[in-house]
Amino acid sequence: MFKLRPQMVVLLLVAAGLAACGESSRLQVSDGTGPSPKLPEPNKTLIPTVNIAPAVGWPAGAKPVAAPGTQVAAFAENLDHPRWLYVLPNGDVLVAETNAPPKPDDGKGIRGWVMKKVMGRAGAGVPSANRITLLRDKDHDGVAETRTVFIDHLNSPFGMTLVGNNFYVADTDRLLRFNYEPGETSIKGEPLKVTDLPGGTINHHWTKNVIASKDGSKLYVTVGSNSNVGENGLDAEEGRAAIWEVDAATGNHRIFASGLRNPNGMDWDPSTGKLWTAVNERDEIGSDLVPDYVTSVQDGAFYGWPFSYYGQHVDIRVSPQNPELVQKAIAPDFAVGPHTASLGLAFTDGKSLPAPFNEGLFVGQHGSWNRKPHSGYKVLFVPFKDGKPSGTPVDLLTGFLDANENAQGRPVGVVNDNKGGVLVADDVGNKIWRVTSARTVQASNSAP
Repeated sequence: MFKLRPQMVVLLLVAAGLAACGESSRLQVSDGTGPSPKLPEPNKTLIPTVNIAPAVGWPAGAKPVAAPGTQVAAFAENLDHPRWLYVLPNGDVLVAETNAPPKPDDGKGIRGWVMKKVMGRAGAGVPSANRITLLRDKDHDGVAETRTVFIDHLNSPFGMTLVGNNFYVADTDRLLRFNYEPGETSIKGEPLKVTDLPGGTINHHWTKNVIASKDGSKLYVTVGSNSNVGENGLDAEEGRAAIWEVDAATGNHRIFASGLRNPNGMDWDPSTGKLWTAVNERDEIGSDLVPDYVTSVQDGAFYGWPFSYYGQHVDIRVSPQNPELVQKAIAPDFAVGPHTASLGLAFTDGKSLPAPFNEGLFVGQHGSWNRKPHSGYKVLFVPFKDGKPSGTPVDLLTGFLDANENAQGRPVGVVNDNKGGVLVADDVGNKIWRVTSARTVQASNSAP
């Protein structure tokens, strides 16, 4: 009797159009949300759950659904895979138009080939524009009238931050410093390399984010893991799954916190001064595991990856095990749902949007591929009280999936624009959305 090998099964599934396959969730996303999420037993199947929301873009005139009391409109359109945002002191908005760099060793074998197909169908297969674009809203009407190339010829840029006249960019393999003069729309000077960052031919989680300490002397850089759960060997994880602390003057660095599978968004809590980050947790042990999370980041702390998740829940797939390190693993502060691909993170400024969005943080959830049904595909708000998450999260923007479960857009970076709005980068819709209070008119009559 003819018997299909597992590899052949995977190939047939891909050939059939990468239709949804594998097990289904037994819990609600809300069950995997909060300070104490439900963590069922792992459900590892022969074939991982593949449930892709095909990227189709927004029909003419369509837009996300804004929460009651707020409204949304396009700040900029026709961008090239906009992922991350930064607002300069003069109000100019910078957007990293970027995608994954070549990483040939991350696509080897059947699994790598399948993942390429998955990412391509989900809208992540386009070449990287490798630039940062400056958007300027001259007449303060909530729409960018002009755009210029701020910096180009980069290498999959992501995070950006300004300290005085020093403008830092986190490329996928190095941290760069440029000289910036206030008001300029383009930087022509050559950069100075501050430090190398882990890259290479695998470079599984390629995005690197950067923010500065309050005094600008230290830079904090996110470096994602080089695998799902260490399957490329632990030697390939040197310096990864961590947040680095970099001395801005010398480029010397140390591991500030580790065991963070794929940290992306970072921000400082305005009430406590603590660093917070959004982290993507591991895949392929069921639709209900493992919840992504947001957490305050403790200096020297270990958060479990790859050996354990949510504190000391051991992942038996990892070899060799490390019980001693697992005993040191601490649980994150707040779960934001399994497989939501939570990337963006920004604390509210407390002034732009009405209650309940006046104290807490926004989370840009890029959306799942390893869960059935889908999760994420929204901008979530986690309310805070006294410097800690408090209460049930609230949706700020939804409607990124259409009635047929196609992705019209996928939110990534989130930032306050310091003009009464919250900006959201949408890398499938190729837009930047601006959310404002519904009690105000999107346009402003103030002088430019």
